[in-house]
Amino acid sequence: MTDRHNNGLADVIAGETAISTVGKEGKGLTYRGYRIHDLARAGTFEETAYLLIYGALPTSEELQQYQTKLTMLRDLPTGLQTILEQLPATTHPMDVLRTGISALGAFEPESDEGTGQDIANRLIASSASILFYWFHFQTKGVRIETATGSRSVASHFLELLHGIEASELDQRALDASLILYAEHEFNASTFAARITASTRSDFYSAVTTGIGTLRGPLHGGANEAAMDLIERFESPDAAEIGIKEMLERKELIMGFGHRVYSISDPRSGIIKAWSRTLSEEAGNMRLYEISERIEKVMWDEKRLFPNLDFYSASAYRMLGIPTALFTPLFVISRISGWSAHIREQREVKRIIRPQADYTGPEPMSWVPINQRS
Repeated sequence: MTDRHNNGLADVIAGETAISTVGKEGKGLTYRGYRIHDLARAGTFEETAYLLIYGALPTSEELQQYQTKLTMLRDLPTGLQTILEQLPATTHPMDVLRTGISALGAFEPESDEGTGQDIANRLIASSASILFYWFHFQTKGVRIETATGSRSVASHFLELLHGIEASELDQRALDASLILYAEHEFNASTFAARITASTRSDFYSAVTTGIGTLRGPLHGGANEAAMDLIERFESPDAAEIGIKEMLERKELIMGFGHRVYSISDPRSGIIKAWSRTLSEEAGNMRLYEISERIEKVMWDEKRLFPNLDFYSASAYRMLGIPTALFTPLFVISRISGWSAHIREQREVKRIIRPQADYTGPEPMSWVPINQRS
């Protein structure tokens, strides 16, 4: 290694973006200039998606039209339904989304005249449809109707999952989560999507690149790993003992620390509050209290803070969401951010092609096959 590069591209400036700021002093986390706390407190996911995709917050009329548009984009082509029915029940839901979105690109290919905004909206609206059409067919043998009367993306997801309209509290909690996960600058999946976009590939290919990258446990899969960890313990005391033992064995504790943030993840406190509220509403504080104890141990022992994934786990469990659907839910949200970045990268009109420091052998003479030992 030389001082010319960093493994993992840590601290390397790889481009410019007007979409978000992450960890910038005096700015924190913003989407197109709007602070994440304001968006999560007073806004909706649809407003956030519109902001990311179109570049400005919608007016009341624009928001109403946008919500209506999304509700009309939930149906799936019959051919896509057939494909989803062929995917085994053992398929990881992230693979279902990757396959479904890729197949949708074959049924509804991007036109040369398109801006990508229509595809972005189609994918935000129909990703839950793809996921749950497969889910219910494989678990119950039922072909569901994916166009529900639910007004928001959050309520649509919960209604397809549970078969009934979710409570206002549950809808608001999931809506806040979607806002928090929507965008995060040049994270691994976004940067991967931008690389694909830089080759002038189609919109669907760039999105599926993002999905494949997000699938990894060091990125989107961290919330699933966090849930698996939290559910191991029966009580906060057991969690404290268990986490200390894991630290002694130098095991990785998922859901803590962040490449960009050094003090705290500005999203964590917001989702933690929702986790507590949902737990109180359910009359079941076990997972929340275990999570709090793990947070304390990680801070006391390692000075590591929880990131967004950690308390998202218990919040999602209180919403009745199976662990395997945590990362696909992340996808539904992050499509809005990916879409903004894909469109921005297309304007750069230059392929992303970094160089590497070679660490292999020096040039060698060719050895005929009969002389090789």
